[in-house]
Amino acid sequence: MHPALWISKTGLDAQQTDIAVISNNVANASTIGYKKSRAVFEDLLYQTVNQAGGISASNTKLPNGLNIGAGTKVVATQKVFTQGNMLTTDNSLDMMVEGPGFFEIQLPDGTAAYTRNGQFTLDDTGQIVTSGSGYVVQPAITIPDNATSITVSAEGEVSVKTPGTVENQVVGQLSMSDFINPSGLDPMGQNLYLETGASGTPIQGTASLDGMGAIRQGALETSNVNVTEELVNLIESQRIYEMNSKVISAVDQMLSYVTQNL
Repeated sequence: MHPALWISKTGLDAQQTDIAVISNNVANASTIGYKKSRAVFEDLLYQTVNQAGGISASNTKLPNGLNIGAGTKVVATQKVFTQGNMLTTDNSLDMMVEGPGFFEIQLPDGTAAYTRNGQFTLDDTGQIVTSGSGYVVQPAITIPDNATSITVSAEGEVSVKTPGTVENQVVGQLSMSDFINPSGLDPMGQNLYLETGASGTPIQGTASLDGMGAIRQGALETSNVNVTEELVNLIESQRIYEMNSKVISAVDQMLSYVTQNL
């Protein structure tokens, strides 16, 4: 097989993956707390015909080597944890993390998951849970039935106002978690991430303190996807895909010419 056919084939595969990553970003442009991904490429092994620095003659070394590449591949999809914009909702159970950090969520099997999506609600027992799946926010906080208002401070202290009382009653304290390498977290869908060996163990702390971001009540963090940027990336990937296709077509014509004339 002509080497260029295989090289271009790897280019087509890589760009297909890149376009899939871009399309997922665009699809989640309105997903609260979503963090965009980007494909990471690497070149493949090289066939070394002549090694740079090899002896070409007496007292003479090759200044350059002769290395023929084998193409490219996608080796990773990296999450980009830049801050999204603030969307004001005025809902007392909507919370945004302004800065680094994640809300901790308990999955049904007891596993801890982490999210930047602060769209919370109450279940039938008054516990604060995620809106989509009803997973309990950690540490578990129960809002009394007779609460007339809920207040969440920038430090994550949750207090309620009840009839017949002047002062707010503190009912719980939200904790924040962060990671040395957030990009190493495993996205599991539902706006949730799981700890991995690459992310490091969660660092617990208090919002606004310990290097954690502040909690903003009545607001949500929008997706950090820039649709214009993604469309430009899509055009670039499409053109690279077309160029690799043209290389395959050109090599096919070359081989056809040789076959017909020899």
